[in-house]
Amino acid sequence: MAPTIRSPFRRTLALMASAAILAHAGMNGVAYAQTAPETTAPRVATPAPVTPEPAAPAPTPPAAAAPGTAAPAPTPPVPAAPQQAAASQAVVPNNGPASVADLAEGLLDAVVNISTSQNVKDDEGAGPAPRAPDGSPFQEFFNDFFNKQQGNKGGNHNVSSLGSGFVIDPAGYIVTNNHVIEGADDIEINFANGSKLKAKLIGTDTKTDLSVLKVEPKAPLKSVKFGDSSKMRIGDWVMAIGNPFGFGGSVTVGIISGRGRNINAGPYDNFIQTDAAINKGNSGGPLFNMKGEVIGINTAIISPSGGSIGIGFSVPSELASGVVDQLREYGETRRGWLGVRIQPVTDDIADSLGLDTAKGALVAGVIKGGPVDDGSIKAGDVILKFDGKTVSEMRDLPRVVAESTVGKEVDVVVLRDGKEQTVKVKLGRLEDSDQAAASDDAAPDGSQDDGVITPDPGENNDMDQPDTGDQAQPAPDTPDQHKGQVSPDAATPKNVLGLSLSLLSAETRKAFGIAESVDGVVVTEVTPGSASAEKGLKPGDVIVEVAQEFMKSPDAVAAKVQALKQEGRRNAQLMIASANGDLRFVAVPME
Repeated sequence: MAPTIRSPFRRTLALMASAAILAHAGMNGVAYAQTAPETTAPRVATPAPVTPEPAAPAPTPPAAAAPGTAAPAPTPPVPAAPQQAAASQAVVPNNGPASVADLAEGLLDAVVNISTSQNVKDDEGAGPAPRAPDGSPFQEFFNDFFNKQQGNKGGNHNVSSLGSGFVIDPAGYIVTNNHVIEGADDIEINFANGSKLKAKLIGTDTKTDLSVLKVEPKAPLKSVKFGDSSKMRIGDWVMAIGNPFGFGGSVTVGIISGRGRNINAGPYDNFIQTDAAINKGNSGGPLFNMKGEVIGINTAIISPSGGSIGIGFSVPSELASGVVDQLREYGETRRGWLGVRIQPVTDDIADSLGLDTAKGALVAGVIKGGPVDDGSIKAGDVILKFDGKTVSEMRDLPRVVAESTVGKEVDVVVLRDGKEQTVKVKLGRLEDSDQAAASDDAAPDGSQDDGVITPDPGENNDMDQPDTGDQAQPAPDTPDQHKGQVSPDAATPKNVLGLSLSLLSAETRKAFGIAESVDGVVVTEVTPGSASAEKGLKPGDVIVEVAQEFMKSPDAVAAKVQALKQEGRRNAQLMIASANGDLRFVAVPME
């Protein structure tokens, strides 16, 4: 067969065609990778972007055969590797989370830096200057040095501090933390545009650590408004703006990590916890939701180093907004007052009352002359709801009472005699409670938790730390004081629940120092190691009630305890009065 002679021109044309086909295939491949549809199911987190492996070279298509020549055999396609196939379908990386730049830009002008100064005497806390021993070779130099120091006493120096705040009214009202401006002689507000204005203190509330300041601007200021923190959920995005370490206008973003946190900062602790970075200087700054509303006021952090470790706390707006309104209007807070002493409902007390779970606040006493001294609420009641708000635990009650308007009539749901009842109560004003608390019928320690007076912590410790010291012996009984109320053998001491009980008489009152206002059955001796001893009962305590029933005699106590056992109760709830009349409830196991 005669050899075929190929023209150089035809070879060149075939090569150019092959190159065009390869370029077209490459462009199609890129276009496909960029327009691949997302396959992520709704509400499923998008996986991290996958870096594609280097693509395998595209197969070379056959060159166009010259006329009169045989077409070359087609090259079989090379199967793609599994990783290469997956890479071709990978989701293209996006540019990160949605930006909050537009939101922050509209809020920065409303957030301010607060600088304070305080004059402090140089010799505050200084003691007498030391003297060198007589005859010392350095006595002259030593005394000269300290004499000069003493001569310079009496001078002052300024102590400065920095914090944050935010404008809530274009007229110049600014909110911050009380601890930011506490004790300050001079308060200066630094705005985002570089201007500065002196501020005066309108009002402060130490219990919530909030203060309101006022400046006099020449033009209306950019302001922000409070949102509803009660609608925020754990996991919601939030943004903090403040002045950490003096770096004004710093923006950090995080989520709500927890709600209702109690950090023992005050009687109304109900903090929002966030992992948005909060540092020194952020105090008093706002915590925003993604609508640009203030839902918290940054107040505290937990940190071993002084810097943020992602645990910050903010006063919720549902509490702060009412306090701020009162400070603006009155320069002080005006809180509701219920006039009761309360204690926690423990598991044992809940069982003795027939509650399925430990909840509510147990009323340990009622302040004479207070809003509920009319008998609407009694000692032994468990407050379950107040003005439509559930009282899950004891610390909830002081907060919801304090947030209520003075003079308002509210519905209170209580558990009394095993049944829920609703009573109407007209609230007093907290400040009025000072006189009642100081009266003979109020708590002797004068402690009060703004709307609810709580027992002294040491009182509750008695329940866990029994007194095992010398126990007083039973004193002679004189049943004359209880004529017509007791059986003939009621004066005989009885042993119930590890307690030796006796009637109250002039002798027993004198022996234990029991006030005349206290009535019931006196404990004269406690068996060591008994359940009553473990609960902290001691000689001189007076059993006023058992299971909300007044006790007139030791026989009545024994009979009631026996009845409770027959009902299948595991604990007996005792109302105990101390010698001076303080009341508390103790649930003693009967097993």
